[in-house]
Amino acid sequence: MPLRIPPPGPSYLRVQELPIGDRTLYAGMSRPSVGPDDWWLAVLWVQDEREVVAFEDVAPAGGPPPEPPALHLGSAMVGALSGMVREEGGRYAVRLTPVVPPEDPARPWRTPLAVRVAFGWEPARAAAMRPNELAAEVLSAFRRSVLGLRRP
Repeated sequence: MPLRIPPPGPSYLRVQELPIGDRTLYAGMSRPSVGPDDWWLAVLWVQDEREVVAFEDVAPAGGPPPEPPALHLGSAMVGALSGMVREEGGRYAVRLTPVVPPEDPARPWRTPLAVRVAFGWEPARAAAMRPNELAAEVLSAFRRSVLGLRRP
């Protein structure tokens, strides 16, 4: 599998800049949809001017940690969306998986930085926000969470 892929399409919202070292990358997202059981679904990605970059492009300068980046990203996004995500059975209603699984599971950072996300929102919070506001919160949380991957 290639480390880089074309963006899945134009971003639903204006892309958000991510300064990574001396580069500027961009976070984008697909048009969200609502799936079964009211799960909010979207694809989020980070790209340069042409293509989706790899997770390893945003890894700490000292090298990526051994854990899969989706684990770090999911935890950071839950924190960034604190109070918005509902709990189900003591766990947050969040699912986050890479669009392209790593070719080598021992090197999980060597895969394109594009993820499928599903969120179960707290009903009162979701009802109080317009769909674009909710999408903007998710994209901003994703951007901050990707920047957090850079820290060791």
